[in-house]
Amino acid sequence: MCGRFSLTVEGKDLVAYFHIQQGQINYQPNYNIAPGQKIPVITGSYNKRRLSLMRWGLIPSWAKEPSVGYKMFNARAETIDQKPSFRNAFFRRRCLLPADSFYEWRQKGEDPFRIYLPHKPLFALAGIWELWQPREGEAVLSCSMITTEPNAFMQNIHNRMPVIFDDEERMRAWLEETKPHHLKELLVPYSGQLAAEQYSLRAQNT
Repeated sequence: MCGRFSLTVEGKDLVAYFHIQQGQINYQPNYNIAPGQKIPVITGSYNKRRLSLMRWGLIPSWAKEPSVGYKMFNARAETIDQKPSFRNAFFRRRCLLPADSFYEWRQKGEDPFRIYLPHKPLFALAGIWELWQPREGEAVLSCSMITTEPNAFMQNIHNRMPVIFDDEERMRAWLEETKPHHLKELLVPYSGQLAAEQYSLRAQNT
């Protein structure tokens, strides 16, 4: 699973990098994003991209309580089109989670590895999103990060990794493609260069 990542750029840089046209949000750069927190999420087609805040941890539309979402911050690429919790969102509500690194622990008790792209200041993690409407109160937007098998680099650290998009073509395909088999073809281990360093999250404010 991937349960921590970072996004440390300012909002204006995020908007410019991902060609966002709609949506105004207030968020603070964060070195230690955890499930349950509200995070910037990109939805929409290329010329209508919207930036929204969503809770990390998908709440299915049929859930009785929002607490279900705390267990659903990751969705496995291999079964995302089959699982009732994720299936509808995969077909209809896909998104991008902007990031500049993610964290994985090789062993419990150790500091995690901070994994990043040495040639890119930002990248996107594949995601899905959902709108949950309680009987009373405001609707909740929530999302899940999609994980896949590790590439050769990540195998030494963890047995899963997030699906990474570092180019506009793949980001656009994920948001706009409609054929399920083409979408599944995007959910593969990252083939580009990664770098990693052990990093203490305890020194950072959450």
